[in-house]
Amino acid sequence: MWRSSARAACVVCQTLANGTYGARGKSPLQKLHLVSRSIHHSRHPLSRFQRLPLRISAQPFSALNHLPLRSSKLLLVKHGSQPHRTFWLARVASRLLKLRYLVFGSAVGGGYTAKKTYDQWKEMVPDLTEYKWLIPDFIWELDEYVDFEKLAKALPDSEDLAKLLPDFDKIGESLRSLSGFLTPGSPGDTAFRATEQGCEAEKQYKKVSDKEKVDQLQEELLRTQLKYQRMLERLEKENKELRKIVLQKDDKGIHQRKLKKSLIDMYSEVLDTLSDYDASYNTHDHLPRVVVVGDQSAGKTSVLEMIAQARIFPRGSGEMMTRSPVKVTLSEGPHHVAMFKDSSREFDLTKEEDLAALRNEIEIRMRKSVSDGCTVSTETISLSVKGPGLQRMVLVDLPGVISTVTSGMAPDTKETIFSISKAYMQNPNAIILCIQDGSVDAERSIVTDLVSQMDPQGRRTIFVLTKVDLAEKNVASPSRIQQIIEGKLFPMKALGYFAVVTGRGNSCESIESIKEYEEEFFQSSKLLKNCMLKAHQVTTRNLSLAVSDCFWKMVRESVEQQADAFKATRFNLETEWKNNYPRLRELDRNELFEKAKNEILDEVISLSQVTPKHWEEILQKTLWDRVSTHVIENIYLPAAQTTNSGTFNTTVDIKLKQWTDKQLPNKAVEVAWETLQEEFARFMTEEKGNEHDDIFDKLKQAVKDESIKRHKWNERAEDSLRVIQHNALEDRSISDKQQWDAAIQFMEETLHSRLKDTESVIEDMVGPDWKKRWLYWVGRTKEQTIRNETKNELEKMIKCNEEHPAYLANDEVTTVRKNLEARGVAVDPCLIKDTWHQVYRRHFLKKALGHCNLCRRGFYYYQRHFVDSELECNDVVLFWRIQRMLGITANTLRQQLTNTEVRRLEKNVKEVLEDFAEDCEKKMKLLTGKRVQLAEDLKKVREIQEKLEVFIEALHQEEK
Repeated sequence: MWRSSARAACVVCQTLANGTYGARGKSPLQKLHLVSRSIHHSRHPLSRFQRLPLRISAQPFSALNHLPLRSSKLLLVKHGSQPHRTFWLARVASRLLKLRYLVFGSAVGGGYTAKKTYDQWKEMVPDLTEYKWLIPDFIWELDEYVDFEKLAKALPDSEDLAKLLPDFDKIGESLRSLSGFLTPGSPGDTAFRATEQGCEAEKQYKKVSDKEKVDQLQEELLRTQLKYQRMLERLEKENKELRKIVLQKDDKGIHQRKLKKSLIDMYSEVLDTLSDYDASYNTHDHLPRVVVVGDQSAGKTSVLEMIAQARIFPRGSGEMMTRSPVKVTLSEGPHHVAMFKDSSREFDLTKEEDLAALRNEIEIRMRKSVSDGCTVSTETISLSVKGPGLQRMVLVDLPGVISTVTSGMAPDTKETIFSISKAYMQNPNAIILCIQDGSVDAERSIVTDLVSQMDPQGRRTIFVLTKVDLAEKNVASPSRIQQIIEGKLFPMKALGYFAVVTGRGNSCESIESIKEYEEEFFQSSKLLKNCMLKAHQVTTRNLSLAVSDCFWKMVRESVEQQADAFKATRFNLETEWKNNYPRLRELDRNELFEKAKNEILDEVISLSQVTPKHWEEILQKTLWDRVSTHVIENIYLPAAQTTNSGTFNTTVDIKLKQWTDKQLPNKAVEVAWETLQEEFARFMTEEKGNEHDDIFDKLKQAVKDESIKRHKWNERAEDSLRVIQHNALEDRSISDKQQWDAAIQFMEETLHSRLKDTESVIEDMVGPDWKKRWLYWVGRTKEQTIRNETKNELEKMIKCNEEHPAYLANDEVTTVRKNLEARGVAVDPCLIKDTWHQVYRRHFLKKALGHCNLCRRGFYYYQRHFVDSELECNDVVLFWRIQRMLGITANTLRQQLTNTEVRRLEKNVKEVLEDFAEDCEKKMKLLTGKRVQLAEDLKKVREIQEKLEVFIEALHQEEK
């Protein structure tokens, strides 16, 4: 009886243990993680961040599975001739106590383990409090309006519901039977490691002698993988639509919360700032980006378009289309749009018109970036693409590598493409996306050798075989494709290998049709059926997931190191500034331009503060210097040769009228414009003591020249000025003695100036006099001696006739020549006339000065119109008319300057400064020097460091 009791107790314990142990096996459903987006590499420094492998088979699990279950051995009691025990009650009690302790211990231990397991699962659940706003407010208030206790009572019992549930034991057995065909890792494990069960399955398939059974198992495995693949695609599509709806709500501002800049946009801004930074102090851009390289027409652009899910690049049949690097920043957003870094226009990628406009704009920018005589350019075109479901990363599409320079290309095109590719790939943190055309012979590949030089170990290279559909048709041996994907054909090494199909070669084909064609091809491809390719190694979707994961792992590894490098660079630059410019603020080129702009505008305003007297004095003096020669030579001297005052006045009036109609107004406007330029230049170039900064000199000069070049005088000014000048010259009435004396003084100054100039010309003609020859030991040339003899002969003629006319008659020329020949001086008649002009001019000016002295007291006779007087002072009246015209003209020009032209010049200066402010090249050319460059480097380094710190903080928050 006691043996049966002990045996019954053991059976109860086993029943309890088995019931608990199989609890997990009867669980309803489990989530299957089909594609893992982590990239695992045994040598990768971030391998410690690998996700824990999830169980996909229906394995038994309970609170007791942490402890090894031992098979309990029952204590057998041997029956034999044993002496009868009188303490059988004690033995029964001890048996019952052992059973109680066993049951009680199992219950306590199981409860503790269950609580511990519940706590672990609770910690694994992500914190969703940040997404509380997704649930409307009325959901949280349902308990106020709905009585859940009554609702719970109205529901059927759990026993009734259990009858409706399926038999989970049978489901578990079915799943365990399928686990033999599936790999133990998640089907989405990346292409960078092979699963153990896959290897075991392949070994088992090799051992099977029955070929039909092997084919049947392979087909079943492929169908299962494709089934889960379609399930995954459907779930991702639903997730994409839901995220789009959520982002659209945020975009419309329904929740009234401030949206922060996305992480990838922040990172892209850091890269844009680094691209503009002139690398110095041994600080280089080592931040990761995905560099897309490949031979020309290998499908680089098509792969990038499939990742971006839009046909955004210009296309050509065999010709080079990518002429400069294109940086594409992919990020998630509610709408599928594209935008250039330096433009605010958004291109809707769902509309064919915007797609065509975007492709055209990219082509125009590429052609503009290429200088004359070149085929490719190093200038980077920055483009951002946003859309629902896009993988966040930064890609750079480079020009395709060529082997031969064809006609129409620059001779150095091949070398330039190689240098551009090497410049991007030599970044130790750059991810190299090597594109190889699968439809051509592998021996014709150029890019693989280049990639193997830049990344010999293949630690940051991802190999992509394009046009696999054509390769499968054309390649005689399919195993050659398998060798490529396994990395056994090319000398290069890679982190992972992918095979993709990017369409049928039709440029008008849409992304959706390409995806459908790619999926259909791989479903029916023998490469997958024969296990030459793994399911996770095909399609551009798997490629984009793998590249994105690799990109962000590289970012997390290198961004802090790059931030520390720029921090050290900033310290070095700040120390250099303090040592060289301790009393100056750190003004960069833009700040210096603003400072110079304010100074220039202040100087332009200073023009309006010039006194009217100063303007009129300068204008009158400059105008007389410009027209005095014409007045003396063409008006005064011809009129002075007349015999009476009537003829003198008539000649003067006619010549003044002709002068006013044709030349005088234009000359006056030219003088005013030149005066304005001189005053403007004087204010611009005037040093202001210790405050003068010579760093602005080139900029000020350029602004002055450009402003003057753009400034045009009012065309109607000459017409109004002509009328004013004509009226001023017609007036002959001198009202008082003061004006008379002023006219005489003006006439004397003019005649003295002309006489001095004439004597200087004569001295140059005849050479130094006897004093200079003796004192300075200089002599006359032969020509000067001849002219001196001619001058002396002509002076004798004038002394004989002081009223001699201005022109020398031919017989007089002959007489002078013969007299000189008699003294042994051979002279040409032209030389005699030339010398006579200067000799008579000096004689006339001296005579006019003497007459001017006589007219000082002639104002009385002038008032009586020189009646009953031999004194005639018509020349004084002429100079008074000229002087009065100069004064009136200067006053008119001054009013026009201060009221109109100065303001127009100020407007032109502002326009020039605005144009210069938008022209970065112009500012770099005009604001130069070590001080400017040092300030620019400081600004860039600080900006980069600040953006890196903000990005790192956001990256850490996302990881948390």
